[in-house]
Amino acid sequence: MPQIDRRTLLAGAAATGVAIAGARSALAETMPSPPDLSGKSILITGSSSGFGRLGAEHYARLGARVFATMRNLPRPEAEELRQLAADEKLDLHVLELDVLEEEQCYGAVAESERINGGPLDVLVNNAGIGITSPVEVQDMEATQLIFDTNVFGCHRMARAVLPGMREQRSGQIFQISSQLGRVIVPYSGHYSATKFALEAMSEQLAYELVPHGIDVSIIEPGGYPTEVWVNRNAYSADLKERANAIHAAGYPQVMARIGQEDGSGRSADPMDVPSEIARQIAMPPGTRPLRTAVHPAPKPQLPINEVTAQVQVGWLGESGYGPLIKAVHNL
Repeated sequence: MPQIDRRTLLAGAAATGVAIAGARSALAETMPSPPDLSGKSILITGSSSGFGRLGAEHYARLGARVFATMRNLPRPEAEELRQLAADEKLDLHVLELDVLEEEQCYGAVAESERINGGPLDVLVNNAGIGITSPVEVQDMEATQLIFDTNVFGCHRMARAVLPGMREQRSGQIFQISSQLGRVIVPYSGHYSATKFALEAMSEQLAYELVPHGIDVSIIEPGGYPTEVWVNRNAYSADLKERANAIHAAGYPQVMARIGQEDGSGRSADPMDVPSEIARQIAMPPGTRPLRTAVHPAPKPQLPINEVTAQVQVGWLGESGYGPLIKAVHNL
């Protein structure tokens, strides 16, 4: 499999450059230069607000051709982005896409590829929701909605872009997970369950795409003050209103707080996430990390990430799957 050899060689080349990179690290930290994304085509889901909206603007300003997608067009957020693109002469296109609708997933990718004149370089699977409550209170409506959005939506989009990426033998898929995809906070509903599932699906996908020269990058943000809290409150309030008393009665204090999150105490800059994604897009293929924790505060998932990587390599590194496993973990 030639792509495995190429990727392994790239990883080896990166390793030999560690000493040089270390010597330059202090200067790079004090005088970072924004990456040049000219020539890259990037599709983002969930671009109406938060990381998706910030990313759409950021990547376009760095020279990329950006396809910012969101559901329920027309809407003011779409017009704002279109006006921004016109004012700044950015190569930024707004398309309708609801990740719950398979036809829209394939349709938006097809239209993006038509405008781009070929397959996409990058998919940022950013669309996601949260619904807060004890697990017992999560009815099937809430459970199906959050899995359909956070897991199946990412799966639909990956399937839509991969034929083109495989054809060009290059590409990158970013999965916006969470630190709660590796650690668990009580009463967060099925949010962790969906992000755990996304993490597993993404890691498997990363192994399977090595022969095709396609990287999968899992981004694990901590808590940021984005509109995710506004949306979460709406979904959670709906669940609270229809909650079955026989289940809700077991958690009176928790139920009283549902739908009242305000994101207070979260002051980290949401631009951390688009900035990290842009940095990784500019990295050489085959050298990008599988998982990246993004947040200035403590990152509780880091030791878990390290141990699971060691287990995977120790378990399968010398098997027939070894080249795939080692390529993803840059060994």
